[in-house]
Amino acid sequence: MSKINKIGVIGAGNMGSGIAQKIIQEGINVVMVDIKDEFVERGLSTIKNLLQEGVERKIFTTKQVEEILSRITGTTDFNAVADADIVIEAVFEDKQVKIDLFKKLDGICAEKTIFATNTSSFYVRDFVEHISRPDRFVGLHYFFHPAKNRLLEVIPHDGTSRETIETSLLAAKLHGKTSILVKDAPGFAVNRFFVPFLNEAARMLEEGIASIPTIEEGAKRGLKIGMGPFLLMNVTGIPIAVHAATTLGDELGPFYAPTEILKAQMEKKENWNLEGEVDESKIQAVTERFYGVCLGVAAALVDEGVATIEDTDRGAKIGLRWIMGPFEIMNKIGIDKTCEFVKAITEKYSDFKMPDILVKQKEKGTPFDFKVVDLEVKDSIARIIINRPEAMNALNADVFAQLEERFSQAEKNPDVKAIVFEGAGKAFVAGADIRYFVRNIKADKVPETVAFTRKGHELLLRIENSEKFTIALLDGLSLGGGSELALSCQAILATPAGSMGFPETGIGIYPGLGGMLRFTRHVGPELAKYYTFTGAGISAKDAFELGIVTKLVGPAEVDSAIASLVSEGKPDKYREREIPEKFKPLAQVCNKENVEKLLSGKAPEGVADDLAAKTAKIVGFKAPLALKVANEIIDQQMGKSMNDAVEIELGRLQEIFSTADALEGLSSLGRKRPEFKGA
Repeated sequence: MSKINKIGVIGAGNMGSGIAQKIIQEGINVVMVDIKDEFVERGLSTIKNLLQEGVERKIFTTKQVEEILSRITGTTDFNAVADADIVIEAVFEDKQVKIDLFKKLDGICAEKTIFATNTSSFYVRDFVEHISRPDRFVGLHYFFHPAKNRLLEVIPHDGTSRETIETSLLAAKLHGKTSILVKDAPGFAVNRFFVPFLNEAARMLEEGIASIPTIEEGAKRGLKIGMGPFLLMNVTGIPIAVHAATTLGDELGPFYAPTEILKAQMEKKENWNLEGEVDESKIQAVTERFYGVCLGVAAALVDEGVATIEDTDRGAKIGLRWIMGPFEIMNKIGIDKTCEFVKAITEKYSDFKMPDILVKQKEKGTPFDFKVVDLEVKDSIARIIINRPEAMNALNADVFAQLEERFSQAEKNPDVKAIVFEGAGKAFVAGADIRYFVRNIKADKVPETVAFTRKGHELLLRIENSEKFTIALLDGLSLGGGSELALSCQAILATPAGSMGFPETGIGIYPGLGGMLRFTRHVGPELAKYYTFTGAGISAKDAFELGIVTKLVGPAEVDSAIASLVSEGKPDKYREREIPEKFKPLAQVCNKENVEKLLSGKAPEGVADDLAAKTAKIVGFKAPLALKVANEIIDQQMGKSMNDAVEIELGRLQEIFSTADALEGLSSLGRKRPEFKGA
């Protein structure tokens, strides 16, 4: 896979400067080009101002901002992008302007350079006949604001090469985007149902169905969103909504075309007036109309092969910040109700037909199944991808079931030599789905949590003991169950973005999927206790120095590093090793005598005063019972086989999840610091 060292961005307006900002924030060099010096300076100033806001909000330090800005060059000289790996066009939505730009770039840029258009209105294929590199042309559709919104639609046309697609997906990952692969079709995936959502709001107003405040409220309640359609149009610009609806209408028919009241509002050059009372009697009718349009269009685009149901939902949740995607909403309200609401839309608009996917699902009478774990096999390497980036790949029952299924498929495949586990998006796996544990505690169903965890242990033991070579690709955040999954593999390949951590004692429980046990076998009980007690993060670099990570490589070297690992064979995972000097004070903090002090609220001895005070303070915020049980488990499993050690760990789960501290800690996550009572 190609390395990506330099990206060109053509256009220094809001989109272009935002794209450039996100790329330089993630460590890649950018040349931002526009036709006038004043445009370039304005774009650079926009980036600097937004980064300064980040300093004020303590997202960045002043030094980090200086480093970020050192990666961007602004210029009016198009020759400055001649050696770029990718050039992204982000200019005005005028087809001829874009065509002329790509023709110019085609004569300037190196043969290797991939061209990408950020168009939201035109087919990607509209531009390729004008250049000599159709195989190296792709759509990269960013969402506003591109420095903040994580979604990126990657849109190949029929002639885009596989290498270009893979390089584009790599580029998305390298600058912190969650990408969805979308067919070259009108509106692509997200705008295909989002623009009709805005248009239908205006239609309901035009028809007198309800007032603006009522339509706003119906949308927010029904779709669980923070901003209604009229406020969204006020924020993003009514002309943009009209332009997008016009484009869809021209391609797909009158149902998608902008309604007259929407065009009239644009002509007035005024925002929508959001003032007024909500009429509760009309909320249901408004909500059902939105369901009919949004769910119907989402189903239609999946019918046409534009995107999968999973990526359609992902686009809504990440790109539009909906709490649930269209297909999740369908599952919630039921397929019968969904078909009823969509049928009403087909009767109202003769050019909109009932999507086949809904007809077939109604015949089945079951909810939609979501694929959250993917399996790809190439060159004797099976790659199992946990694909829930919108939830940071959190583990739940569905994920575990599909992990087991994909792993079994890979193990049974005689052509597969190695099985790589990885996560989509910026995270490897950010722990378990905490809501499941909370529901079970409140319903007095802790035994179900124990049974769920036992099944998880069985899978991780299979991964650890598989005849196939199992490798974790740790190229993002991993916490709790994610770190435990990585540790169960026979080798760990990491990039600098990878990390591990065990935050469980801070939420009233202990790492319950073997993380403590395997960590102890790597580095000894003292360091295992330190990281379990404090929840301190472990960078990929530190994990490599400790011998936990087998190889540490750059993102572009991942594929070759996997091949190298496979050719070298399975490492001696739990080999004896010397703990590096810098970790020895951390181990000293949690020797037998100091653990007793920490558990009784005292500072450890025999280490630097600042380390002792800091550790005592951190441990003081953890759940006392969880610390006590974790300490006992680590001690009791010493010298035991892994199977016996797992039984020791499982034997304390009922106890820990039955504590008031567990409910307090798990319920408080993400809201407030828990107040543990030691009960």
